[in-house]
Amino acid sequence: MEQYLERYNYWLNNSYFDEETKKELLAIRDDDSEIKERFSVDLEFGTAGLRGIIGAGTNRMNKYVVRRATQGIADYILSLDREDAENGIIPEKTRAERGVVIAYDSRHMSTEFSDEAARCLCANGIKAYRFESLRPTPELSFSVRTLGCIVGINITASHNPSNYNGYKVYWEDGAQITPPHDEGIMKHVLSITDFSKCLTMEKEEAEEKGLYVTVGKELDDMFIECVEGSILNKELIKETADNFTIVYTPLNGTGHVPVMRVLSDLGFRNVYEVPEQSEPDGNFPTTPYPNPEEKKTFALALKLAEEKNADIVLATDPDADRLGVYAKNPKTGEFVAFTGNMSGSLLCEYLLDQRASMGTLPKDGVVVKTIVSTNLMDAVAKSHGCELVSCLTGFKWICREITKEEREGRVRYQFGMEESYGCAIGTYARDKDAITAVAALCEAAAFYKKQGKTLWDAMVDMYEKYGYYKEYTKSASFPGIEGKAKMAALLDALRANAPAELAGNRVLTVEDYLLDTVTDTATGAVKPTGLPKSNVIRYILENDSWVCVRPSGTEPKVKFYCGIKGTSLEDADRLVTELDAALTSLIENI
Repeated sequence: MEQYLERYNYWLNNSYFDEETKKELLAIRDDDSEIKERFSVDLEFGTAGLRGIIGAGTNRMNKYVVRRATQGIADYILSLDREDAENGIIPEKTRAERGVVIAYDSRHMSTEFSDEAARCLCANGIKAYRFESLRPTPELSFSVRTLGCIVGINITASHNPSNYNGYKVYWEDGAQITPPHDEGIMKHVLSITDFSKCLTMEKEEAEEKGLYVTVGKELDDMFIECVEGSILNKELIKETADNFTIVYTPLNGTGHVPVMRVLSDLGFRNVYEVPEQSEPDGNFPTTPYPNPEEKKTFALALKLAEEKNADIVLATDPDADRLGVYAKNPKTGEFVAFTGNMSGSLLCEYLLDQRASMGTLPKDGVVVKTIVSTNLMDAVAKSHGCELVSCLTGFKWICREITKEEREGRVRYQFGMEESYGCAIGTYARDKDAITAVAALCEAAAFYKKQGKTLWDAMVDMYEKYGYYKEYTKSASFPGIEGKAKMAALLDALRANAPAELAGNRVLTVEDYLLDTVTDTATGAVKPTGLPKSNVIRYILENDSWVCVRPSGTEPKVKFYCGIKGTSLEDADRLVTELDAALTSLIENI
């Protein structure tokens, strides 16, 4: 019998799995391909956690997979405590006593999965702080450090469709796990082959023992205080409040309460929330893909914006770490979509300008971006005398720079962003923070309106100052269980045969982050990247252009990130078209 069928029968016949799970599995007993898809592999516990389709099986998100992941985390925490004891280290609190804080979003099964995680931790003698109701990702990150926890867990699938859920893991610094802790946790998770060995206990018993603690308002207030404290021009907001209009949608996720509270506290008076998308709803009934990167996601918000003659239109994804933005082009009267690169660069420019004028910008300030983000950030940082630090894709690497600065006793960090609609302004949250970004962008938009400009006008001013940078992303999809092998083959081919040119631009440098090499194509000289190893290749081209290739960390795709620099909007569009055609040809001929 095939191994996937053995696994299927094990779940179907073992008393450990409940009747609801078995009923779901019985319904697919005649569908071999579905059984194979669900049981041929385990849902991968990657460097940030889990993400997958909700359902029964080892390759699905369900309470047993959540319990297994949590047991692996518990085993890792306890192993570190044992090492301390063996080495004679007696901390004020053990890691188990410091505990784990757990948040969750509006998705299906998020409430149940968060409770499963908490009860598994408690059964292992580890204290669990679980939020009373849904909370945004940045507040979870904030709470890890505020409570002094060793780990944070967030039950969310971010912007994926409604049939997905996920499980993000954070370390004590408030950032998603990085080496060596990601590797240590994964090792313990993978060592669990028998699901019935995962511990659990009743919530009532855990509460009686003081292990299961419900948290909420006190952490909310502290987090919101930090968000509002990051605003630079509160008086300006009050001055413009009467003639400044905001349309916002939380996309049926976690942003509704904190965003509306912050905007009200700051004095914004004309704030209109999309009513169909204001309340939490895991079905996301008005949009099949609750991602602020998608234009369709903004349909209802833009309709409301036209009715209200809004100055700015904002959308946060279900866990409120990503922020999408539209602003009006006064010449055409149309609302223009901002990419994550655009909104991040504009916000960075505004914040650095304001801090410089207030005398609070340090001479050795640091701006951080990922290697797949716009080179416009490099220009902005240089203009303000800041050091530009590039890091691997994933916000955890940006936040690692914050932690590094802290450990060195320096306070240089000014701003961090990645192209996927995420940024961090303060250091109180160590992940993408759309709550703070909403407040800051509304502040910036109010500032520019006082000057008679829209956010789009301010963006064009930046292009005129620095150059017309434009970026885009294309993907090659590899669904199914054979997808991973095909993705690996594509990366291997690109690694072995780097192109000499793309769209008429010579490839000047090849950066291979898996091999830790930066190769000058003209001289053949090789030096290290200086970054952790990762399966990423980056081609630096002439004329400030670049292409970066990496497998997606959450979807079966290979992503191509591209950037160019034009002399006008039209020239930038032309260069993007030419580069896209060259990439398509390159992929087809591999």
